[in-house]
Amino acid sequence: MRPVPYPAPHPLAPVLAIDGLVKHYGPVKAVDGVGFSIAAGAITGLLGGNGAGKTTLIAMILGLVAPTAGTIRVAGLDIAETPSRVRAMMNFSSPYVDLPHRLTVAENLSVFARLYGVAEPRRQVAEVAESLDLAGLLRRPLGKLSAGQRTRVALAKALINRPRLLLLDEPTASLDPDTADWVRRYLLDYQRESGAAILLASHNMAEVERLCADVVMLRAGRVVDHDTPAGLLARYGRDDLEAVFLDIARGRERET
Repeated sequence: MRPVPYPAPHPLAPVLAIDGLVKHYGPVKAVDGVGFSIAAGAITGLLGGNGAGKTTLIAMILGLVAPTAGTIRVAGLDIAETPSRVRAMMNFSSPYVDLPHRLTVAENLSVFARLYGVAEPRRQVAEVAESLDLAGLLRRPLGKLSAGQRTRVALAKALINRPRLLLLDEPTASLDPDTADWVRRYLLDYQRESGAAILLASHNMAEVERLCADVVMLRAGRVVDHDTPAGLLARYGRDDLEAVFLDIARGRERET
């Protein structure tokens, strides 16, 4: 896949920097003072139970929801000040946000290639389809594909503009173990080859331990812990992240 041009980032700026992010819906504090950053080439896990604020946080990063307060910077650029330039540098994939079923795989990818202003969109569609083993499916309607094939199409859509920041929501949900393993290996290869920063929201704790350099733990809209998987396991005295997740979800944080 050929890279697309981006605004020149500040040389010391993290790819994603969130500071004091707040989102209130009336009296409800969906996100309450969240702050963290992700460096180039890093994968950060975003964990939390239902209602923890993950979906609202991702929607604000994508520019779909306006924050009540706080800042979001991508490659040093404030999304509130330069939204179009920032959105061109990121993309998103979720099995819960489906693409049009009546369109073919090629038509879906072409639409998004043009929306993102990709140079040579036909060539880019062919290259990303080849890399994700979708070349033989380009003429098939999305609705005729299996769940695993649709997941790969959604990932192809998320990579069509070669994003510097990739946001993933449950990227292997509902996949069989073999397909899920293929997707994880692909993501690691992409991250290493491209140097992209990835924010991964998942309820699959083994997946997070395998992929993520660090983990942000949310509860009730706030960051209640942030560390490497190994650091969290050591501090909570647990053998796996699922046990750590349960401790935090139930309000049993440990002192740093």
